[in-house]
Amino acid sequence: MKSMINKFIAGSLMFASVGAFTSCVGDLDQEPKDPSTVTSGQFVDDPVQYIAGLAANCYAGMTISGQGGAGSSDITSPDAGMSCYSRAIFMLNEFPTDEAAWIYFSDAGVEELVKATWGSDNPVLNLAYSRFYTHIALCNDFLRNMRSLGDWNIDPAQLTSPSGKPMTEEIAQFCREVRTLRAYSYFQVIDFFGRAAVAWDVDDQGNSIPYGEIPPQAESRAALYNKVVADLEDVLANWPANHTPVYGRIGKDAVRGLLARFYLNEQVFTDGASTAGWKKCWDMCQQIIADHNINANHGLSPDYLALFGATNDMFMPGKAAAGNNEILMGLPYDNMDTQSYGGSDFLIMGVIGDFGDKALDKGFCNKTWYGLQSAWACMHARTQFSQLFDLNADGRAYLWLTEEAGYSINNTTISKFTDGYLPIKFTNVKAGANGTYYRFNDPENGLKRIAPNNMMQVDANFNFCDTDLPLIRLADVYLMAAEASLHGVGSVATGQDYLNWVRNRAGLGNVQNMTADDVLNERARELYWENLRRTDLVRNGKFAGNAYNWNWKNGTATGTAIADYMNVYPIPSAIVASYAAGTYQQNPGYVK
Repeated sequence: MKSMINKFIAGSLMFASVGAFTSCVGDLDQEPKDPSTVTSGQFVDDPVQYIAGLAANCYAGMTISGQGGAGSSDITSPDAGMSCYSRAIFMLNEFPTDEAAWIYFSDAGVEELVKATWGSDNPVLNLAYSRFYTHIALCNDFLRNMRSLGDWNIDPAQLTSPSGKPMTEEIAQFCREVRTLRAYSYFQVIDFFGRAAVAWDVDDQGNSIPYGEIPPQAESRAALYNKVVADLEDVLANWPANHTPVYGRIGKDAVRGLLARFYLNEQVFTDGASTAGWKKCWDMCQQIIADHNINANHGLSPDYLALFGATNDMFMPGKAAAGNNEILMGLPYDNMDTQSYGGSDFLIMGVIGDFGDKALDKGFCNKTWYGLQSAWACMHARTQFSQLFDLNADGRAYLWLTEEAGYSINNTTISKFTDGYLPIKFTNVKAGANGTYYRFNDPENGLKRIAPNNMMQVDANFNFCDTDLPLIRLADVYLMAAEASLHGVGSVATGQDYLNWVRNRAGLGNVQNMTADDVLNERARELYWENLRRTDLVRNGKFAGNAYNWNWKNGTATGTAIADYMNVYPIPSAIVASYAAGTYQQNPGYVK
């Protein structure tokens, strides 16, 4: 796989490959190697270029599996594509729920996730833990290096960036962004693994933590949550008032949106010790909404599907029209310069499959309709999730393939591709200049299609996509505020308005007397396959236990309860074993 990032920070600072300076992070290494072992000549000769490159490395760690050609993945894995950051999150947050079933059980550890029967030796959990801490290590590495420039006889005050800003100002901004990226990874760690390790760049006294020091386990899940949130709150408090968002980089909305997501889950992440997160979530959402609810669409994209197509960069920070940048945080992808078997490619190719001859196989799905030359046919929805939709009215399911295309709503044989609806949401199709699609029925089979303007054809000459991956959206902010309002903060009437604005864009009518289930179900319909479903179900008490079951939950066809301790994943047994005996505690309920 060709993996390049040479457009990642375009428009701000130029940068080059940073392999000569940044450290190599192995499979389970949680700290980078000492940079004193790395040749410094190139860095010292052109520090402006390489400082930006180091920051780009932190962004690239969330986008591609490794910098270089095939086999360059940062994580040792049988399948480098599986080790991609966003794909690791998807496997842990979507596979075990009603939203998605991956049917290739030959991938080690996947069947146990799909059927919610995992244990502490699951290789996918080990891979995901390693990916998150590898990214955290890259961020810590950058922050340490920026404090140590004097050791390289580099004085940032004597440097000027290509943008004309003092380099000290650029470095301070890069540090704020990298701390936000680190917090995003820690959100996954706290959500999935609970009381995990505290890998940080400085100790409590502000001294740099030496390279290679093994990070200790957090005192508690709540302690780790409090540490990360306090750091992110500090980032927001020191965000420049006049900062202009740059495409592909963190902006103020990303910091605020991530904090709102932390606050939304505070009660879970502190094991019930704090309910203060609901008000903090509401208040943070109000700040975001005040900056976006300035037009008839309340800041939302005019076309839901365009948020997940090849030209969705128009809705990203730094590229959007004022008041219409619904994607508050996202990862840029480009068919030539940012190629990955994770990201948006995974979400497009995984759910489409080209069977060649529709006369011989009713389950026909032509990959070229969706702008790609590749199709995997390995993921579908589960019955209960499909039943949440009014498929005749909900515009968010416009491209779904159902019975009329030969797909059954039932999951009788979960490993059979056609035994489940295809919830097609992400495509590599360009929208029109106004951010909307032309919708039409295919003249050959009557199935629903999209194209830019009045075009009947889609450019399908790509093996990789141009579709950016949304991480936090304004619609999510509206729904977070709606949920928070049901916990005694803000206004329930206003929260209900927020929920209905999201529904109205999808072509649905208003909800009256909003309930927690209304919000949870709307989050499923609006945010499906955006790596939030398991988190939402856990927060609402509907993941473990019998409150809500779905096909093949706990390994049974109709679905049965799983134990409450499975609301959090086990710390991978390889991690526990890597520490001295008794110094790293496994999560309750799991065998070491």
